[in-house]
Amino acid sequence: MKQKYQKLFEPFTFPSGVTVNNRILMAPMTTASSFKNGMVTNDELAYYEKRSGGVGAVITACAYVTREGNAFSGGFSADSDKMIPSLTKLAKTIQDKGSKAILQIFHGGRMVSPQNIGGQAPVSASAVRALRDEAVTPREMTNEEIQHVIQGFGEATRRAIEAGFDGIEIHGANTYLIQQFFSPHSNRRTDKWGGNLEKRMRFPLAIADSISQVVKEHAKKPFLIGYRISPEEIEEPGIAIEDTLQLLDQLTEKQLDYIHLSIGTIWRGSIRNSEQTTPLLERIKERIGHKIPLMGVGSIHHPDDAIEALNKEIPLVALGRQLLIEPEWVQKVQNGEVDVIRQSMSLKDQEKQVIPDPMWENITSIPGWLPIEENKEQGNNEPWLKSKN
Repeated sequence: MKQKYQKLFEPFTFPSGVTVNNRILMAPMTTASSFKNGMVTNDELAYYEKRSGGVGAVITACAYVTREGNAFSGGFSADSDKMIPSLTKLAKTIQDKGSKAILQIFHGGRMVSPQNIGGQAPVSASAVRALRDEAVTPREMTNEEIQHVIQGFGEATRRAIEAGFDGIEIHGANTYLIQQFFSPHSNRRTDKWGGNLEKRMRFPLAIADSISQVVKEHAKKPFLIGYRISPEEIEEPGIAIEDTLQLLDQLTEKQLDYIHLSIGTIWRGSIRNSEQTTPLLERIKERIGHKIPLMGVGSIHHPDDAIEALNKEIPLVALGRQLLIEPEWVQKVQNGEVDVIRQSMSLKDQEKQVIPDPMWENITSIPGWLPIEENKEQGNNEPWLKSKN
């Protein structure tokens, strides 16, 4: 291993006391490959086994905390104690390879398709339709339903503890329910759960409190709590970075271990104001980086990209699509084999890279996610997928 990459392999201890053996984590990516009842399949276990062992920790695809929160066909569940054996298999698969296991938990809110929940209308903070062609108008949640979901996040955390996970990540990003409550676009409520910024913060903060209390009561060893956040929205009205900074100020007062920035590209500037070119990650680091560890993700292909983040005092980086293409990315960096890290993969590589059928269908059908290109170096017309993340 080259000396300049040494920092990537320094252990890191979170505020809770959980220690990972390096600074690289696997980012959560939707597998869409679970059984209809929400239990994890053997194909998913094989997928995670293939990518565990090099990274310090694996953050799983999101598991729904209540049945009406299932946003994906083939999503896996943490909504019932019946799921604990399934979750235990997942945690053990990751840990047996030497990585920490972090379960991401979420509720899809208005992004849930009615077909995933028996034809019912999805629920959200308010009856405001997402600005997407396939979106339906959700039903505004009652106070009792809000409390039920808050409790659901706590119960999902208890199940993760009982299943042997090393931590959970609260999915407060990517337009799902937690973000919907924080957003002025999707939250038009006039009660204590909506209106001004302070009221729109209450739902995410209540979930953080619920989870922290469960960890305090049930965890017998250090157990970490992460939070993933999307700092801005393009909708009008929508979340602005100034709103997010105030929410982050509050979240740093909770018992959290890290903030995971979901921003597409690690050094991206504002999507709301093209004149604000300072990377959002830099602005957030200046605001709270001295209080809580930050995790960057997006467009980290080469180890030089990861080292740049660490040199800019971002202590953790996550790899997503790059680990689809090169499951042994971390091991190759550590072994001094940077030059042979794969940057593209053939459409024939699904079995070799151990990617479940539904996930493979999704990632190869989304335009621009992993673009199909010709591998001209091979001197043929074989289509290749090239990572952009």
